Amino acid sequence: MQFMKRSFFAVLMLLFPAVLMAQTLKSPTLDELMWGGNKYWTLQPENISTAWWGENLVRTGVDTCSLMSDHRGKTVSGKKAFLFSRQEANAALHVLFPADSIRTLQYAVFSDAERHIVRLSSDANVVEYDWTKHTIVWHQPRLKGVSETDFCEASHSTAYVKDYNLYVRTADGSDLQVSTDASRDVLYGTSVHRNEFGIYKGTFWSPDGSLLAFYRMDQSMVTDFPLLDIEVDSTTQMAQPAPEKYPMAGMTSHKVTVGVFNPATGKSVYLQAGDPTDRYFTNVSWSPDSKIIFLMELPRSQDRCDLVAYCAATGERIGVFYTETNARFVEPQHPLTFLPWDSSRFLYQSERDGFNHLYVFRMEMKEGKLQVQEERQLTAGEYEDLDLMGFNTARRSVILKTNENGHIRENVYAVDFATGKRTLLDNGVGIHRPSLSPAGTLFTDRWSKPDVFRQFDLRSTSRPALLATFQECESPWKDYSMPEVKGGTLTAADGCTPLYYRIVLPVGFDPSKKYPTVVYVYGGPHATNVKEGWNYTTRPWEYYMANRGYILFVMDGRGSGDRGFDFESCTFRHLGDVEMQDQMQGVAYLKSLPYVDTDRIGVHGWSFGGFMTTNLMCSHPDVFKVGVAGGPVIDWRFYEVMYGERYMDTPQENPEGYASSSLLNKAKNLKGRLQVIVGLNDRTCLLQHSLAFLRACEDADVQPDYFVYPGQDHNMMGKDMIHLHERITRYFDDYLK
Repeated sequence: MQFMKRSFFAVLMLLFPAVLMAQTLKSPTLDELMWGGNKYWTLQPENISTAWWGENLVRTGVDTCSLMSDHRGKTVSGKKAFLFSRQEANAALHVLFPADSIRTLQYAVFSDAERHIVRLSSDANVVEYDWTKHTIVWHQPRLKGVSETDFCEASHSTAYVKDYNLYVRTADGSDLQVSTDASRDVLYGTSVHRNEFGIYKGTFWSPDGSLLAFYRMDQSMVTDFPLLDIEVDSTTQMAQPAPEKYPMAGMTSHKVTVGVFNPATGKSVYLQAGDPTDRYFTNVSWSPDSKIIFLMELPRSQDRCDLVAYCAATGERIGVFYTETNARFVEPQHPLTFLPWDSSRFLYQSERDGFNHLYVFRMEMKEGKLQVQEERQLTAGEYEDLDLMGFNTARRSVILKTNENGHIRENVYAVDFATGKRTLLDNGVGIHRPSLSPAGTLFTDRWSKPDVFRQFDLRSTSRPALLATFQECESPWKDYSMPEVKGGTLTAADGCTPLYYRIVLPVGFDPSKKYPTVVYVYGGPHATNVKEGWNYTTRPWEYYMANRGYILFVMDGRGSGDRGFDFESCTFRHLGDVEMQDQMQGVAYLKSLPYVDTDRIGVHGWSFGGFMTTNLMCSHPDVFKVGVAGGPVIDWRFYEVMYGERYMDTPQENPEGYASSSLLNKAKNLKGRLQVIVGLNDRTCLLQHSLAFLRACEDADVQPDYFVYPGQDHNMMGKDMIHLHERITRYFDDYLK
């Protein structure tokens, strides 16, 4: 009997640490989980800052820059690694500017592999520092009160926008004014076509830095949407109008032209593209000799794309050299990429065979005339080329990130240019975020997979070799109570297409209990929610909800991205139909699980996901008890021309599709609790959507809830992100839990 007591005590003592650990794990707060939280970054592992100095990898810390590896990929350590310190750079800076200071070296730029020179930013200047001579060899005052800055390495000139006008600051500090007639109606040097077609900026330096191509956008004919600025100060008492030029589907759109500025002459020419009405000028590309500009031009119908060449010196239109058509739409996303070892050849990216792949074109002059011909398709298969990273110049290979190893994976491959043979360069699993060296012989690889939070490696592009591991990060939540996350596949409503999902189980999950479940949804093009990264890319809010006793379910249905043209475009002219069918397949799966309370299913999403949330609540009112729709599209007639007409055609061409997808017609079906949340100054999905939906609900005598974030745009930023997710959580706690 005494032996049994001692044995029981020993077993209890063995179990005690585990019991104590379970009792002492902390529940994470939104302030710790979310990017806008005060405690978020204190919990995250250090993200090593690096830069390439030629093929040498440099660690750029706050106070020092030091070599991590040499041009062969061999790790460097100790005294040999040290390059220079912030203290040394500041000592050189103070010779010229005693009151100025460099605060960090984390953003150091090593643009010349042959010289010991680094570009740094101080409080008042941009400088180039020679760390062997300990001197500042070039400097310029930092631009302040400007936007859209675009620095050119070749000429050390900077394009920038101030008061809507475009300027160029040359290497010697001279400021040249490119335009003089700008206003809110006429913009220079900014992104156009509302950032569609891969456009994210409005200036494009030539390879030699001698010329600057730029966008000019005339939006004087575009209707204003009446937004409001409520921020007042001691000089103002009344809120001020802050209208947004917004071309809705079927309405008059802006007109874009492309100019070329020559800093040497101070003069500009415009490309002779003809009438810019209802046309899109996209993916500006320069030829390697800086003499020719290529544009990918689309009519407003977006069913055709022309590759057009222009003379940069005169603006003369040389001709159309390739045309691609599609009955649904053509959506160019990438400029031409010329080969570093052969300036007469370039890579063109297209979905014309059903997936985004690379095609080789040859450019040459014959009898004084430019000729461009397609030579061959370089990559092919039922997968997407996700990112053209660059080239290994010596081996003449193309370095790509693709999902050919699995739809929810992103891996790095080398493609032999001559043969098309592909070589996997990483470990073949998970999600990889590579950074390629200038000559393409090495790449840093930050990656994760469902059970690896983050790892930072150095790899070769010549062979699948792991050269070094610089960092292995465990989860920052090891001391917190965190849920189990599972990934899997379901079959789409078409009966054959596999769809990927993740399910987040409540902390302390007990399969004998029944839990409230929230479906998080996006569903629109160019986006995916489920990837093979850490915990299948679970969002912080999902962890928070799992700690409060909820199941979270997320699935990417047809219409979402990275699965080929047919997968994404099957929703054409009827947005919301196919996407909703697939989400209901996910709901059917949830209902088959014994631990899902089928009387307590909710749904939440933002933007396109807000559209889907509202659609699901109104189309399946007996399934979804509670919904939170953020920044929702309610009627596609109210959305912008470029995006809306690509997927729906115009309201005049597709009245049936617009009518069937309008949630104004479905408001009367609402039964559950629906909260709509918007930013007062949303310039992407205008207030007209949510306000029209409120009016429809009032007319139908149904009761949604509504919350507005003054001063915020389409997405909440800063501390409002915490407030937003507290509000979303409270709504589900009040009505679903």
